[in-house]
Amino acid sequence: MTLRRSILISALSLTAVLAALTATPAATASPTHDPGQSSGAVAVPDDSLRALASRVGLRIGTAVNTDVLATNATYQQITADQFSSVTPENVMKWQVVEPTQGTYDWSAADKLVKFAEAHGQLVRGHTLVWHSQLPTWLTAGTYTSTELRDLLRKHITDEVSHFKGNIWQWDVVNEAFLDDGTMRPTIWLDALGSSYIADAFRWAHQADPKALLFYNDYNIEGLGPKSDAVYGLVKDLRAQGVPIDGVGAQGHLDTKYGFPNQMRQNLQRFADLGLKVALTEVDVRTTVPDTTTPEKLAQNADYSQMLEACLLVRACISYTVWGFGDAFSWVPGVFAGEGSADIYDENLQPKASYFALQQTLMLASGAPHRDGTGAGRR
Repeated sequence: MTLRRSILISALSLTAVLAALTATPAATASPTHDPGQSSGAVAVPDDSLRALASRVGLRIGTAVNTDVLATNATYQQITADQFSSVTPENVMKWQVVEPTQGTYDWSAADKLVKFAEAHGQLVRGHTLVWHSQLPTWLTAGTYTSTELRDLLRKHITDEVSHFKGNIWQWDVVNEAFLDDGTMRPTIWLDALGSSYIADAFRWAHQADPKALLFYNDYNIEGLGPKSDAVYGLVKDLRAQGVPIDGVGAQGHLDTKYGFPNQMRQNLQRFADLGLKVALTEVDVRTTVPDTTTPEKLAQNADYSQMLEACLLVRACISYTVWGFGDAFSWVPGVFAGEGSADIYDENLQPKASYFALQQTLMLASGAPHRDGTGAGRR
């Protein structure tokens, strides 16, 4: 594989822009004290990702495997020290919270919320409406369109109400489009038509008017047919007065392919609609076990260039990695011959991609400062 030289040059150019904007040096005092949102002061290392990002009001987050969080002290410490927001990998999905119709199990998700409160972190709720990880009683049942609509409304209302006041951002609708920009055939589209999307946002807002409500999808990081389709959707939703607050670009990249086309410009066009944007599920998979030096360099560049694109758009309020340890990554189970996608290795030691993010944040104190709910802390 040849080195993606243009990516590296572009990444260096963006870093130079951020450095030029820098007005104040990086903090080098005692550990930063986080006021948090509902807890006392929390001390984190000054050179942690969350402390560095706080200088521009950016939240650095991670998806959390709650089983590992409950049993691995090193994993717990990294989660607490490095990240200012957390996203549940699975425990807020419908399959988990309502395995039997009418019987809810919030226990694992509640524990994550309590962990976040104790460590001065905000929570991204993931996800309310998706075509995957649905309970068997729903997918195997026979329902009319009216019944499905009622079930969806009840699910959204019950879950958002349960966590009311504890969720900063909700991924309300997840992955409703195919890569060609057409709508994905799902149980929801087939039964309810595209109106289910607007309804989902309205119901979520009714249940918790203060939560930020996001549309979330993959392969919408750069300009292209799919991001154009999402842009058209959210523009229409805004015109209709639907309470949508943001768009999440997942950021699942692969060193086999080029960096997303004009990512900063793409994020900015969503921001220009009056929306927040976020990188919600960042990881960069590559060839394993024999990863080449060019692949490693491209991986580091992808991580830092996604962060740089976010930093240059004031409305980009969070940058979340989809898990941080290679030992717990979803990638090897889905993409044969690929892995090593995270910023910590299988022994939970930081990799070069971690230090690439750290350096980018060290150079970024002059980037536009985020404002609004959840910004300016850490």
